[in-house]
Order: sequence, then C-alpha cells, then structure tokens
Amino acid sequence: MTDAQGQGAGDSGRKKSRLVVLGGGESGIGTAILGKKEGFDVFVTDKGAIKEKYRNVLIQYGIAWEEGRHSTERIYDADVVMKSPGIPDTVSVVKELKERKVPVISEIEFAAGYTGARLIGITGSNGKTTTTMLAYHLLKNGGLDVGMAGNIGDSFAQMVAGDDKEYFVLEISSFQLDGIVTFRPEIAVITNITPDHLDRYDYKFENYIASKFRIAMNQTAEDYLIYDADDEVITDWLARHPVPSKLLPFSVEKQVANGAYLKEDKIIITIDNDQITMSTDTLTLEGKHNMKNTMAASLVAQLVKVRKKTIRESLENFQGVEHRLEKVLKIQNVQYINDSKATNVNAVLYALDSMTAPTVWIVGGEDKGNDYAVLMPLVREKVKAIICLGLDNTKIIDAFGKVVDLMVETQAMEEAVKIAYKIAEKGDNVLLSPACASFDLFKNYEDRGNQFKEAVKRL
Repeated sequence: MTDAQGQGAGDSGRKKSRLVVLGGGESGIGTAILGKKEGFDVFVTDKGAIKEKYRNVLIQYGIAWEEGRHSTERIYDADVVMKSPGIPDTVSVVKELKERKVPVISEIEFAAGYTGARLIGITGSNGKTTTTMLAYHLLKNGGLDVGMAGNIGDSFAQMVAGDDKEYFVLEISSFQLDGIVTFRPEIAVITNITPDHLDRYDYKFENYIASKFRIAMNQTAEDYLIYDADDEVITDWLARHPVPSKLLPFSVEKQVANGAYLKEDKIIITIDNDQITMSTDTLTLEGKHNMKNTMAASLVAQLVKVRKKTIRESLENFQGVEHRLEKVLKIQNVQYINDSKATNVNAVLYALDSMTAPTVWIVGGEDKGNDYAVLMPLVREKVKAIICLGLDNTKIIDAFGKVVDLMVETQAMEEAVKIAYKIAEKGDNVLLSPACASFDLFKNYEDRGNQFKEAVKRL
C-alpha cells in the first residue's frame, strides 16, 4: 500500500476544483495531466498497483496519487470524478459518489470539454478499431491536422493537453459512452451491434444497445450518424428511437440514396448528390465486414472533404489492424492468420465468412456467455479441424464435437500451433480466432496474438 504526495497536492487554502481520477491506467493518467494543466486540484487513486511508467508520469507532473486502496474521504470530497472504463458502475465507491450527487464521467467527456477540435466518434461491437484506423489514415493522407485516440493508442485527454488537433478520430467503447453527459461528435459511426459485455449491462441486450446509441444522444440536425443499414438491431432501434442527426447508412445488401452501398464490384458513396465510385478489386482489406468498415471510413472522409483521389489511393495502401485477420506467414502453402482481437462470436463469424480455403480453427479462452449456434453453418462449410486453446473448453466441445472430424484440446499456444502445423495441408488456412477473452492463459488479446505469431515463426 502506498500513498504518495506530489507537489501539486491540494491544501485547504486552495479554491481549485477538485478532480479525482479513479484508475491509474492510460485514460486515468491522461485525464490527470489535462486536469493539472487546466488548474484542477488532482488526485489519482487506484485499488490495484499503478504501473511504474504511469507512476513516473504522476511524479513528474507533481500529481497526488495512491495505489493499493481508495481513500474514500478524499474521493467523496471531489467536485468531479473521472472513472476509468474498466471500473463497473456497481462498485461501492462509484455507487456512493452517485448517491452524493458527485458527477462521475468518462475521460472522453472530460477531454472533449477542453478542445475545439471537430470530433469523429466511432463505436460498435466489432470493426470499430479497423474503421477508426482507416478513417484516421484517410484524413491524415488528406492533409488534415488529425489525431487518433480513445479506446485505441494514446489517451484522448493527454493528446488534448499536449498535442491538440483540428480533428480527432475517437474509438469509443460502450463503457466510455456510459460516462458521457455533453459529449457530441459531429460525425458518429456505429459499425454494428451484437451481444457483448452483457455482464456489465444486467445481462440485458437492450441496455447494451442503448449504451452504444449514447454516441448520438447530443447530436443536432447539423451532425451525422453513419450506421450499418444491414444490421437489424440498429435499424429497429432507430425506428423506435429517432435521432436528430442526418442519417448516412451503408449496406452490402441494398441500394441507398444517401450513404454507401455495394453494386457488383463497386462501392458507391453519395452525400447530397456528391458521388464517389471505387472498385473493390483494389482494396487491401478483405471480407464483407471490411467492405463495411471501408464504407464507413470513406463516408467520414467525404464528409470532411478529403479529395476522392486521395480516398481511393489511401484505401489501396492501408495495412490493416494488428491481431485482426492479420496474415502472419505462409508455410508450405498454408496461410497462418492472427485474429486474436476476435473476442466474441460475431467477430469470428466475420473471420470464418472471409475464409476461402479449408480452415484449421484455433478457438477458446475465457468464455463471455457465448452462443456458438450462429457459427454452425460456417463451421460445417469451412472448418476441417478445431484446436481448443483454453483452460475450460467444454462449451466449444459440446457445440462442435459432432460437427468436425478432428478436435484437439491444448493449453499453450506453442502446442496449439504445432498441432495445427501437423493437421494443415497444402492450400489450407490456420486461423486463430478465439471468440473468447484471453485472460485464462494470456495477459490480453495482444499477448495472445503475439505468442501466436512467434510460435508460427518458430515452425
């Protein structure tokens, strides 16, 4: 247990607003830095241990902090509290703050109040990272002064404090949206909505959907909402809960007047009679889901007036997202693919749908209440063998044990990859697409993906 005082710690003689930051991770430290810059009396508190690199930052900025406990008397004395997204609303200290009517907000909400940048907010159950990175890539190549932050890369608050931009492309999780009050992106994107994180939403899908739609709750008639028109969850919700913003749907199934759609091998994007047409043959990203991510990002780019030629060229040289359908190596004409970021069933649905060869599927981890039934047709069609990689593989075995000819249980990445190497034949794919969280055997999905890549390279 540690209690450290920086030189910037408050005292009773100060009239500064008191900002308490719950959680000493990336978003917490960023908020503390911005709060300090804006004249708040800042206190960072983390019930666990704060990483050394973040501790050093707090010391450098002279910010008061503690780890290994929550000093409630200091927390309840706050004027405003920033809660890190990993902390549920159900913990006692957060419930007590709300009872005391102390505002508890997210980093996104706090940081947005201190920038004049035009904000582009991107959320969704799957595809939001790819769409965010692609939108950023298009805007940056278009010559705009743009930053990328939120649930990806650097803290939004830290960027606002030290390197403010004219535009920010923000990947935003439902947990971050739960803590907004006035946050208003000029352009909002919802890539799709499928059941995820339901343990944080009383196991009610409706609550999770409502959380995602908070991204548009402060939008006006001057703003835009870009969304997947093929997603019945989104279209049904919009029919029952209209938003004031201008709607720009994208679809691979039907034609839309304003928005983006697929016609044969071309993507057609139209905004107020201004049209851009692109061939799908030249896109670096593969699969139907990436077609949608491309449409969403291209709509963003066209709204902020990136040149059509730049949009086309940028889509042709985009490298994609690490750990998302990332082609690692081809060994003896077998393609090894790292999709470790696929931590839910819907992400795996996209991955399997994009497979064009017989596939050895590595799956498993910490189950999040998965229903594997939706994958059954694709598993029957595409998967020749399943390698379970987890401490408890019961649900996967029950779901697919009678569907595939070969199923093997493993508890280490090296073992899983070696078995895949023995099973796979010339022309096959080996796909790591776990459908589960990684915490049973790995630090996080990045660690899982990196271990997969290293094991493949050692074959």
